[in-house]
Amino acid sequence: MRRLLLAATCLALPCLAGGFPFLNAARAAEPQITILDDHDPGMKLGTVRFPGGKTLELTVGIGSAAYRRPGDAADIVYTMSDRGPNFTCAEGVKITGLAIGKLCAPDEKGRVYPVPSYSPTIYGVMLDPAAKRFRVFEAIAIKGQDGQPVTGLTNPLPGRTETPIDAEGKKLDFNPSALDAEGLFRAPDGSFWIGEENAPSIVHIGADGRVLRRYVPAGGTKGELAGARYEVADTLPAILAKRQSNRGIESLTGTPDGSALYAMVQNPLANPDAAAFRKVKNTRLLRFDPATGKVTGEWVYQLEDPRSFRLDPSENQSAPRISEMTWLGPDRLLVLERTDGTTKLFEVKLNDGATDIAGSKWDDPQTRPTLEQGNDLSGTGVTPLRKRLVLDTADHKDLPVKLEGMAVLPDDTLLLVNDDDFGISGERTRIVLVRGLGLNAGK
Repeated sequence: MRRLLLAATCLALPCLAGGFPFLNAARAAEPQITILDDHDPGMKLGTVRFPGGKTLELTVGIGSAAYRRPGDAADIVYTMSDRGPNFTCAEGVKITGLAIGKLCAPDEKGRVYPVPSYSPTIYGVMLDPAAKRFRVFEAIAIKGQDGQPVTGLTNPLPGRTETPIDAEGKKLDFNPSALDAEGLFRAPDGSFWIGEENAPSIVHIGADGRVLRRYVPAGGTKGELAGARYEVADTLPAILAKRQSNRGIESLTGTPDGSALYAMVQNPLANPDAAAFRKVKNTRLLRFDPATGKVTGEWVYQLEDPRSFRLDPSENQSAPRISEMTWLGPDRLLVLERTDGTTKLFEVKLNDGATDIAGSKWDDPQTRPTLEQGNDLSGTGVTPLRKRLVLDTADHKDLPVKLEGMAVLPDDTLLLVNDDDFGISGERTRIVLVRGLGLNAGK
């Protein structure tokens, strides 16, 4: 990896001079799509052998989030991995060839981490549309204040998380410093902000990768993370702790000046229980003030009918989820809503009649019925965000599945990148450049 990074850095300036050859072309009636691939052997993560089972060849996954900071070079974008290679014990039967009782003897409902030492990492990526390639030139591992990398294992959240298990079927320790990194924003000062699924939380990270502060729900989460190797502040609404396991904050973006961040819970909260998560469409979009660490706005976003995802329709309302957002302009966001096989992009406007519920009874865990106990909001005084469909990948079947990263490039070009799950299923990371969506970003 070090050889790869140094080589890419040395080649940066010639690449910048070339620019994007297709960005000045006339807009077509249909979106213009360019797909970039990477086949560099430096992106291999290594081999994992499951005793008595299969051997996995893992690759570096960089596609869980993406962001391009305005003013940066046109062909530079930052992306991020998530917590590292992982899969549920149920999924692991097919992946490893082992019986679930052997693979996950400590807890058959647990989650397997084949490389438990992996540290969530932010990547600098250089785009080369002319060659239809991309390459990584920088890797910033996320670290504690002591400079030691954090892992992506589960936090000690009793009753709200999964048991971590290694490739030998042994139970791993919960880790209060661990982060399941997802949404990404780079502030003007070079620091990073990420969305995080475990707590869930919003995390501020220095330019060198050290965690500066992690913001978690009030009401007890801070105590559960005692021993974390960085500062933890419990300033988020307590109700967010009711997130369904593995469905926390997966999307985060911000205004270019860094004065406001936006984060969304991936699915409806398990409020009052998991039945609500499984049946309801109402999830929560938050506006966060980095200066105070507090939520300053909150809106209801309603997920789509799962039967409308044409490449993999389902009757399961929890199949659609929010995996990314990006800022388009004042009070305008682009939201990436997906299933395993289909991705839809929607524009939402915060000033288009939706109700700001921040600090209302809907943030009180004692409110009944809860916001998550019914899709029909009439009579509640709550108007959800209106949505405008911008792109449906069912109309472009050559695009990769599990698109999770999204960023706006110059000349109204949108970048999408897939989460390849570290090559567990044989997928590789691909970057998609889409032009002609009429985003009018920045306006």
